Amino acid sequence: MSTPFSSRSTMEAAIGGDADAILTLLKMSQPEIRRYARRTCRTTSDVEDAVQETLWIVYRRIGRLQRAGAFSLWLFQIVHRTCLRLAKQHVGLPDDLSSLENDLQLSKRPESELRIDIAAAIQSLPSHYRQVLILRDVDEMTISEIAQSLELTRETVKARLHRGRALVREYMMR
Repeated sequence: MSTPFSSRSTMEAAIGGDADAILTLLKMSQPEIRRYARRTCRTTSDVEDAVQETLWIVYRRIGRLQRAGAFSLWLFQIVHRTCLRLAKQHVGLPDDLSSLENDLQLSKRPESELRIDIAAAIQSLPSHYRQVLILRDVDEMTISEIAQSLELTRETVKARLHRGRALVREYMMR
């Protein structure tokens, strides 16, 4: 990630401890953090947790960064490590982080094939799972927004999202 979202002076001011610059940097970084967490974390709740923890870590430690140009790499490393730690906390996951990292890597297939397979997997879902999955992962609506728009409880939305994602994973493993 380059840093088009902030000027070099804002970045340097944040590193220097300027509270307004830090808040600006956090606001501007959040979409990139969320996008990377979605690709790296195993579950939606892990994504949300990783975003919040990353923002907190950046807020607390931005002053330790030596160069403004290293911000993107540093940020992605924080997100990556946070996702790995969150995934490790789930019951039944291996303690060996190297096998977990292998699981998190993207498929070796070309992206165009992967997109077609994912689209087919989503299309194969029953409509009530597909609708919730698309609203959450494509339209980026929150659980509460989905529940309100579909007139469902938050628990129902979470259950459908979880089951829909599990079915997509199952489809992709074939």
